[in-house]
Amino acid sequence: VLVESLVVFAIVLSVHGVVWDRFSWCALALALQAFYVQFKWDRLLQAGGAVFQFRGAANSGLLPASMVIPLLGIVMKERCRAAGIVYFERFGVVVASTGMLLALFLSVLAVGITKPVPTNTCILTGMAGSVIIYTMKHSLAVSEVIEVLEVLLIFVYLSMILLYLLPRCFTPGEALLVLGGVSFVLNQLIKRSLNVVEGKGDPIDFFLLVAVVGVVLLGLFFTVLFIFMDSGTWISSMFFHMMTAVLGLGVIMPWLYRLIHRNPLLWLLHFLFQTQTRLYLLVYWTLLAASACGVVFYQNAKRSSESKKHQASTVTRKYFHFIVVATYVPGLIYDRQLLYVAAVLCLAVFIFLEYMRYFRIKPFGQTLRHLLSLFLDERDSGPLILTHIYLLLGMSLPVWLFPRSCAPKGTLSGAGALVPYSGVLAVGVGDTIASVFGSTMGEIKWPGTKKTFEGTMTAIFAQIIAVALILIFDSSVNLNSSYAWILASVSLVSLLEAYTTQIDNLLLPLYLQIMLMA
Repeated sequence: VLVESLVVFAIVLSVHGVVWDRFSWCALALALQAFYVQFKWDRLLQAGGAVFQFRGAANSGLLPASMVIPLLGIVMKERCRAAGIVYFERFGVVVASTGMLLALFLSVLAVGITKPVPTNTCILTGMAGSVIIYTMKHSLAVSEVIEVLEVLLIFVYLSMILLYLLPRCFTPGEALLVLGGVSFVLNQLIKRSLNVVEGKGDPIDFFLLVAVVGVVLLGLFFTVLFIFMDSGTWISSMFFHMMTAVLGLGVIMPWLYRLIHRNPLLWLLHFLFQTQTRLYLLVYWTLLAASACGVVFYQNAKRSSESKKHQASTVTRKYFHFIVVATYVPGLIYDRQLLYVAAVLCLAVFIFLEYMRYFRIKPFGQTLRHLLSLFLDERDSGPLILTHIYLLLGMSLPVWLFPRSCAPKGTLSGAGALVPYSGVLAVGVGDTIASVFGSTMGEIKWPGTKKTFEGTMTAIFAQIIAVALILIFDSSVNLNSSYAWILASVSLVSLLEAYTTQIDNLLLPLYLQIMLMA
């Protein structure tokens, strides 16, 4: 935990060494108090004194999670300020302020339920909160303050509902990242739905917002419904499929129509088949999806009846990382907008299939349970299987969060040109190579972890080679001699991978994106 915290502090100081403004003091104060409160959360988890059941075999992860959203907002604000885009500069300020307030709320919650009340931590949290609130008072307009408070309110209610319904699925830090992100998306969708201006806004952004909110609402609806009826019967399954169609066609489609002012299905079909390049990419991705399914069926066929407890090896699970890299790299090079939309569709399909598995919806629910049980690891300790969804999110978030409006030529300058590749580098290349080489050839272990020195070094080396290959094949990337910063960013994120017990598929791409955008 100490080394993980040191790496996070190094990233925070590196970012603010380049980007220093009034929010830098807030970020440093937040990091310092999160470091102290993190140990309170850890003690609560070990003693079973937390309000909800969190994922075991991991620390709270409060510090690394607390800094992601604030740092992302700060670097986004600076990039858009440099480009002269005032609207998105203010949006970055709102993102940073929201992230700080959510992290502060989680810290106050831990301090409040710790008995006896930790006096020193309370004082430190109060001082950090005072700095953050004072800065927000002098940086945000009234409408922006209301927006931040709306996200906090949604986060509180969403946390109470989902953490109760989904025990042992998240650590406190992962809950902050996932539920904080969903809360922000829901607030943005409500805000944009109430202030629709025809011709303003990119349809693919609206598509992302509606898809995320739609699948979350769908899950909440069926969770409540199946409290009162058995979800494993054919009648319940038929009702599930019928209500999915009703909610999709009767709520989600009209909502999207209101935002983009055209038929969503016709727009999507026109978008997907607009060019010949897109058609080739879709055929190629279909073949890769079929190969991924083939790996699942082949590994399950190898499982004999005598070894029902057999689990897939680390190397086997990394096959999917290689397939995902092969999926994303051509999309990033040839058509990023298509990759953006395809990733949204894939996320919706993944979550829908997880609903079918979780609720045992016929005809595929029980089959999915059997097939996916082979690939479970210690992080899937709750009722949901989320590792494959986290892998998709880790690869997609740098694409979705890339500030296109602040990049006039479609790419940022310097190391920022690699931002869309953050998921590919951190998870697809770095995490995969570290895991494969560390588990097969590693001998020197990092103190206090199962990760090896050899795995981390090969991960750094592999990511540098991957950057060189990106420079060769993607003509839009121009690093402007920022090689030392890229090496430092890759090294810090690889070291974080060695020491964190959080979901690395989600955390590492976001930190690499922050470093590259700075």
